[in-house]
Amino acid sequence: MHQVKRTVLKESYKELQEPSKYKVLLLNDDYTTMDFVVMVLMVVFHLSLEEAQEIMLNIHRNGKGLCGIYAFEVAETKVAQVSAMAEQHKFPLKCSLEEE
Repeated sequence: MHQVKRTVLKESYKELQEPSKYKVLLLNDDYTTMDFVVMVLMVVFHLSLEEAQEIMLNIHRNGKGLCGIYAFEVAETKVAQVSAMAEQHKFPLKCSLEEE
């Protein structure tokens, strides 16, 4: 009887794993202004001016930059928000997500 309880408990623990996290990345291009990237980082990712400028420079120098790490649904929403802002302001800024 004790053996059955232990097996059930072990299986329950397996099911309660933390969800995967996803990195949200902004990609550099030759047309999107640095000021717009900073604005996106402040509005969508709620970063301070200093944090946004640091990430923007990282994107400019390295071709991409990490904006944050989130659960899938949140990361997907952030990508959609960035894409909508870029389209609205007619910039080709690209945002992607990848599993951590």
